[in-house]
Amino acid sequence: MKTGDVLIYSCVIIGAGIGLTMDYVFPGVLIGLGAGYLLKYVWSGERKNKDT
Repeated sequence: MKTGDVLIYSCVIIGAGIGLTMDYVFPGVLIGLGAGYLLKYVWSGERKNKDT
């Protein structure tokens, strides 16, 4: 399992935990999933600098 995948899974679990405290589990999971993908994108260095 890659490090980026672990980051996504951990954000999903954290989002589910926050959603459980607010009685909205599914939106919390989706927000965690989105945050995980954004963090993976930022920290993985897959961005390409396009100066056109």
